[in-house]
Amino acid sequence: MVGKLFKFIEREISGLHEAAYLLGFFALLSQLLGFLRDRLLASQFGAGEILDVYYASFRVPDLIFILSSSMVSLSVLIPFLSRKQQEGKEYARAFLDSVFSAFFFFLIVVSLLAGIFAPEMTKSFFPGFTTGMLQTTVLLMRILLLQPIFLGISNLFASVTQLERRFFVYALSPILYNFGIVVGVLFLYPMFGLSGLAWGVVLGAVLHLGIQIPVIARTGMLPRPRLSFSMSVIKEVLLVSLPRTLALSLQNISVLLLTALGSLLGVGSIAIFNLSWNLQSVPLSIVGASYSLAAFPTLAGLWNKGEKGNFIATLATAMRHIVFWSMPALVLFVVLRAQIVRTVLGSGAFDWGDTRLTAAALALFAISIVAQSITLLFTRCYYAAGKTRTPLLIACGGALTTVLSAFLFSKLFASVPILRYFLESLLRVSDLHGTEMLALPLAYSVGSIVSAGIFWIFFTRHFEKFDLAVSRTFWHSLAGSVFMGFIAYGLLGVLDGVFNMHTTLGVFLQGLLAGLGGLLVWVFVLYLLGNEEIQEIWKAVHHKIWKAKFIGPDPTDTSF
Repeated sequence: MVGKLFKFIEREISGLHEAAYLLGFFALLSQLLGFLRDRLLASQFGAGEILDVYYASFRVPDLIFILSSSMVSLSVLIPFLSRKQQEGKEYARAFLDSVFSAFFFFLIVVSLLAGIFAPEMTKSFFPGFTTGMLQTTVLLMRILLLQPIFLGISNLFASVTQLERRFFVYALSPILYNFGIVVGVLFLYPMFGLSGLAWGVVLGAVLHLGIQIPVIARTGMLPRPRLSFSMSVIKEVLLVSLPRTLALSLQNISVLLLTALGSLLGVGSIAIFNLSWNLQSVPLSIVGASYSLAAFPTLAGLWNKGEKGNFIATLATAMRHIVFWSMPALVLFVVLRAQIVRTVLGSGAFDWGDTRLTAAALALFAISIVAQSITLLFTRCYYAAGKTRTPLLIACGGALTTVLSAFLFSKLFASVPILRYFLESLLRVSDLHGTEMLALPLAYSVGSIVSAGIFWIFFTRHFEKFDLAVSRTFWHSLAGSVFMGFIAYGLLGVLDGVFNMHTTLGVFLQGLLAGLGGLLVWVFVLYLLGNEEIQEIWKAVHHKIWKAKFIGPDPTDTSF
């Protein structure tokens, strides 16, 4: 039984849609655990000082993780490993050993230094915190500095599992990560207090790493630590990874600066920013991240073989399906924002005011879901082609736009009340305190949309224009989503008198039925428009997932 389970987990997946749907399905499971995690945190503490401190304590460890792991990320290592494997497995193994050894040493040193200087960094990064909040942030931060070590190594190992197309293993890792955090909230917090929350995160990181070790060992590619490593190999990787590292670091730094600004906007601002961020990440993880991750190994292989036509075709296919799915997600998250937040977070100390403000922030995040998703795909496209300068320049522009927008909006909200009143009225939160924090998600979405637009322009210059199918999919999905939004909004009013809106179940059923009604209209509109993605999805699910008989070649298989 155990052998069969491992065989199933380790099976190779070559179809783009099959891999994307598998990653998307497990991303959904991971997000469901994430919902449980956030609900437990919100109900236990509400949007107040404790959650502000909890989320703030992640910022430096997350920055270290980005700075270090991006050097050995999937986007960097997979093209290297793909070429090394063509030379021979022993060359790929020696390459991995050198990279792993240098990376592990770097992580240990940086995490130790961050732990030593944690008090100084915390005081500088979060000027709005009280002395007690700063002390607690330092305690949690020092525990969480173990997280980038385990997650960084796991990220390195993921390059092997993805190159071997063991997407099942890769998809399980985030589920185990969230599981560890839930264990921390349910069991470790009652035993150890707030530090138990941090130890739950560390447990999740250990599980994230642990699930990949047996699979990589079976492939014979498990890296071995060495006291000496090839500096030529490290230099080669760093030359490629440095632009990516700087690009990802800029994004993380912009979030750190938004969090720092949030510490000055009132108690609960950081908590609401992060809770709404986590909710908007659901469609991004399920759609944007899944398709870009599934497409990357194929894109890297096609580029290395010089098959530019197939490279563009594969990218266009992924782009069509990202737009196809993320557009209705954008509309549903805006229309059903209150139902989503109340269902996921609305219990215990998380009151109705917290719900409404988080829902408003979620709507502002959601308007950039499509932009964030296609940015992920464009970024991996450039890295697959070995072009790292363009993503760096765009990341600089996006980060700068985000930070400047945040400061501009916060100043305008304070000096021009009519602008803040307009946004409050639009999102129906004009009677709440703390609406100044809405400048943060609004600024993030502005930066994301600007980045996506610049990426699109640069792509047509560096590669070539997409065929008409991408444009057709965009307009089809937009038309269907607009009709869907109107129907879903109308059904909310109809169902308001059917269910008890004072209960979580009533709110959930109202949102669920309104969303399903809207989705049915969306599908009907796409059917009338003759949308081809519907047919591709049916073939991928029916043939690949359920193993039904299919006569003829598989149009979703992009193996190379």
